[in-house]
Amino acid sequence: MYLLNCFFIYSFLGYLLESTFNLINVHQFKSGILYGPWTPIYGIGAIITIIISKKIFQKLHKNKLIETIITFIILTIILTIIEFIGGILIEKFFSITMWNYQKFKFNIGKYISLEIALIWGIISIFTIYFIKPLIDKLEKHIPKTLTIIISIIFIIDIIVTIIKIK
Repeated sequence: MYLLNCFFIYSFLGYLLESTFNLINVHQFKSGILYGPWTPIYGIGAIITIIISKKIFQKLHKNKLIETIITFIILTIILTIIEFIGGILIEKFFSITMWNYQKFKFNIGKYISLEIALIWGIISIFTIYFIKPLIDKLEKHIPKTLTIIISIIFIIDIIVTIIKIK
């Protein structure tokens, strides 16, 4: 249940983060294509961040700075690949371009840029050291029944979105 709860929490936090960014920049409080208050790519990214950082810290046994630099590099690459795949899949299945980085100086096509990749690396390190410890305390208090209910609502949201878009 831990990873599933983390998925929903980070998806919600990602929704808030991106919606706030969009509110400031385009005056619209919206994130992603789903109707609910979650953006799953953030949940997926957070789960991968949690799993990979745990493995790196368990295997390296280097000083904290070296581990953090290695973790930053690995997660920057992996999260950028996830963003790239997510952009392609959303465009392929829903005929929507959710983001386009072609105006960025160091873009590689429309779905990735060096500028944003570095932001993902910074966010991942911030998440590992500051957000995750707080979320871990919160997650322990989430009843299993609530996780099941949220999972069902999430699945319904995905189904409704697919039906409406197609």
